[in-house]
Amino acid sequence: MKLLMHTCCAPCSVYCIDSLREEGIEPTVYWYNPNIHPYTEYKARRDCLKEYTKSIGVEAIFEEDYGLDEFCKNVISDLKNRCVNYCYRVRLEKTVKYAKEHGYDAFTSTLFVSIYQKHEELKKICEELANKYEIKFLYRDFRVGFREGQAKARELGLYMQKYCGCVFSEEMRYNSHNTTKPSIPNGYKIAREPRMQVEKIENKEDYIDLLLEADPSKDMINKYLNDSDVYALKKGDELISIAVILPISRKTLELKNIVTTEKYRNKGYAKTLLKSLCGNYKQKYDRMLVGTTENNIPFYVKQGFDKYEKTIKNFFIDNYNEEIKDGDLICTDLIYYSKELKKKVKDK
Repeated sequence: MKLLMHTCCAPCSVYCIDSLREEGIEPTVYWYNPNIHPYTEYKARRDCLKEYTKSIGVEAIFEEDYGLDEFCKNVISDLKNRCVNYCYRVRLEKTVKYAKEHGYDAFTSTLFVSIYQKHEELKKICEELANKYEIKFLYRDFRVGFREGQAKARELGLYMQKYCGCVFSEEMRYNSHNTTKPSIPNGYKIAREPRMQVEKIENKEDYIDLLLEADPSKDMINKYLNDSDVYALKKGDELISIAVILPISRKTLELKNIVTTEKYRNKGYAKTLLKSLCGNYKQKYDRMLVGTTENNIPFYVKQGFDKYEKTIKNFFIDNYNEEIKDGDLICTDLIYYSKELKKKVKDK
């Protein structure tokens, strides 16, 4: 299914994208939000969404329209009903028109994840637009994952806004008469998700099967595992990612292995774990090395491993009995990059 998903911000997109991907649906994110003010807020949300979608490999389309004047003209006469009468409708209709004109099979919106939006009114508007433009509305009650998505967004360090979007909603958060209540789907209790935590692993050998998915040689893993520290990113008792860190000198570490369980891959968790470890190790160490293949260089550069160190020619040919592939690439050389863990202060 070719799905266009109107998207209001990165944090709200997290659970929506994850749950759709679990269904086998790869959504295209569509940004059109002239209701977000002031411009600094608009830019912060837009730029965060650009970075997040790029990091998880999701296609995104951005319609640039900072529409403060037009928005105010259309809502000022009836501020109480501005969301339903204008704000929802103008954004969703723009999304539906784009979907219809560009050959999408269906549309949906991240607005359906928020427990603070007018859910049933949103649904009604989408159904009306689907009939008007003869395109499928893919309804999902994403509210069941609201807490989970927000928790993950915080773990990923995404920009978390403090109000819905427009200047009037921004005012409401300081209004003592604001009586907005969460909208919870029937039959569900919106429980807080277990917090993610990073734990040091003592029983390292228990994780070899997972480590083999990133380094397919048990002999090679055994060469560095005993002298390394192994860390796990967990959600409650559930394992998400593990990383193996080997101290190689008094001030230098090497990331030897990092892998995420299949359920949580391509969702930014390896980045979360690596960021946490770099933060912890900077108290004692100055830099971290990583040896990687050509395909993975862009990922590590984004995480701050931006200094090229060396290349070990024919490493995979000389050290592995079988041909090693990374996607379509046949691996031959091991390429080293490094990251400075402590920011250097420039002399004035």
